Amino acid sequence: MQVILLERVAKLGQMGDVVNVKDGFARNYLLPQGKALRATPENIRRFEEQKAQLEARNLELRREAEAVAEKLDGKQFVIIRAAADTGALYGSVTARDIANAMTEDGFTVDRRQVTIDRPIKELGLHEITVRLHPEVEVTVVANVARNEEEAKIQSEGKSVQQLAAEAEAAAELEMAELFEDIGAAALDEEGSEAPAAEAASGEGDEEKEG
Repeated sequence: MQVILLERVAKLGQMGDVVNVKDGFARNYLLPQGKALRATPENIRRFEEQKAQLEARNLELRREAEAVAEKLDGKQFVIIRAAADTGALYGSVTARDIANAMTEDGFTVDRRQVTIDRPIKELGLHEITVRLHPEVEVTVVANVARNEEEAKIQSEGKSVQQLAAEAEAAAELEMAELFEDIGAAALDEEGSEAPAAEAASGEGDEEKEG
């Protein structure tokens, strides 16, 4: 199907471009979302008549998006999920979950504006691209953790796996020190028993001599 774009569409073209697209893409995405019109002579003429208004509206929306982008760029959004000690989630985090977290924090974002290659299935910090406007993109961070405390630790640059490894190393060190203390105590006991035995032996010899 041939359509005329009413705004910039990534990997497709700029506002006013007439492009060929698959029928399904046009019917399911471009046309219902108002991003394009069928490229009929009547629609092309109507676009030319409204081009100045469309460009002015686009500029206004872009400026609004840029203002939001300044506040949003690099911002972290905490998403709490249950997960195994290995960091694997019991489930996944989707574009909808990220959009909801952003909306709860005061930013109006639709899930279709959130770009992720695949659902997130591990704890940690994940960079996410958000398209605020056809010409304005921003990167945010999804901080996926099991609780707020873990989220804070992750935001400081440590992963759950690192924390687990550190805890395991600390436990092993504590166990090693405990065994050392037990060994030292046993040696002390043996050392104190030896003089006592010698003393007892000496007393026996004196009795025999008498």
